[in-house]
Amino acid sequence: MTSTVTIPGRLLDLLKPETKAFAYLALIRSDGTPHVTPIWFDFDGQNFIFNTARGRVKDRIMHRHPIVSFVIADPHDPYRYVQVTGPVISETEEGGRDQINRLNQKYQGNPNYPLRAGEVRVTYKVHPQHITPQQ
Repeated sequence: MTSTVTIPGRLLDLLKPETKAFAYLALIRSDGTPHVTPIWFDFDGQNFIFNTARGRVKDRIMHRHPIVSFVIADPHDPYRYVQVTGPVISETEEGGRDQINRLNQKYQGNPNYPLRAGEVRVTYKVHPQHITPQQ
């Protein structure tokens, strides 16, 4: 069972599509070294949603070690952010193309994400278990 945490109201604007904030995803490689990457995200009111191509570094790490941390910083004030830690609660290829198209619309203003030949998209949902707000 997953616990429920609350994101402070003063930071909820960071999760809105019109804010276009990036999540900076921190993962640990199998050799113990960190891997940090900026990613597009969505928030469904309870879970954070990420999308990547099958086989990429973040896909391999989240599949193998499904606990993540990430920071979502205000694009206009990097000292205002929310840090989130939680488990991956789902991973699916189903609807992955639709999800990356929605994220491309949010961040690029175009609903047609340009897939590479043979690229398979995978969607991960992360349930926040620990929130550290900074404002």
